[in-house]
Amino acid sequence: MSLILAIESSCDETAAAVVKDGRTVLSNVISSQIETHKKFGGVVPEVASRKHLEAVNCVIDSAISDAGITLADLDYIAVTYAPGLVGALLVGVSAAKALSLALGIPLIGVHHIRGHICANFIDHADLTPPFVCLVASGGHSHIVYVADYTEFEVLGQTRDDAAGEAFDKVARVLGLGYPGGPKIDALAKEGNELAIPFKKVRFPGDSLDFSFSGIKTAVINYYHNIEQKGEVPNKADIAASFQKSVCEVMVDHLLEAAKLKGCHKVALAGGVACNSRLRAELDARSDGLMIYYPSPILCTDNAAMIGCCAYYEALASNFADMSLNAIPYLGIDLK
Repeated sequence: MSLILAIESSCDETAAAVVKDGRTVLSNVISSQIETHKKFGGVVPEVASRKHLEAVNCVIDSAISDAGITLADLDYIAVTYAPGLVGALLVGVSAAKALSLALGIPLIGVHHIRGHICANFIDHADLTPPFVCLVASGGHSHIVYVADYTEFEVLGQTRDDAAGEAFDKVARVLGLGYPGGPKIDALAKEGNELAIPFKKVRFPGDSLDFSFSGIKTAVINYYHNIEQKGEVPNKADIAASFQKSVCEVMVDHLLEAAKLKGCHKVALAGGVACNSRLRAELDARSDGLMIYYPSPILCTDNAAMIGCCAYYEALASNFADMSLNAIPYLGIDLK
């Protein structure tokens, strides 16, 4: 049996969890900063870093207490070190290094996107590689081939805005507030998704890359043009039509990637994986594929997914030392 204390602080959630043998979560504590950042309409990096400093020791203590263990019971310390906001990452990395050194136990650095993918292992005991995963969140949009527990290949990614970023920006224009994803999803249920034919971007050839900046701009221009005519925009129709186009293109690419790799298993990960329209689109077009989703709490940033990923990194003897540092930009292949 192995017990891992995992720490996550890449953006605006300060989180700690205790994970046993990779897939059993004994505790999963998250301190959210959403209320703090709402007034700004998005995450302010310096504010996020300060909030992490205030919360990190408390969430670690709570994770240990909730798991019913002591620090002496731990076998490993794991932490997100990339990618993310550099100041925010440094808080978690510093705490993890201090604990590793003080307890004399190994340190494991975890890539944030790898963690999101591994969230599926926690909820689905039957899931094993290989499979293809769509990772969609406020900062990331990737199509990833998971060849093995520590072997990942990016098949496509956004060339501009991430999907969640586009949701947030459209929600801001519509006056829905932050975070935008859940608000767009809720409002879209009241609208007609066929009302406005927003175009989906497709790059030439067989590229699986995304572009969400264009549709975001198209929505903003449409909204402002309606206002300039003195008319009242139908926000529900706009939200539904926008969401339809974004979700359809993500599923298009995910299914193409599965076909390319000959995989019969596909998964979703990241905050946008909670979107009801995205899940419905994938369900409707699965055509015999096995589909995996993490539970909502594991879609957003959390430390349980980091502990799960760290377990497989430990099995592969991928340990870190005291030189581990925060890296704001790093590919899932660690290059």
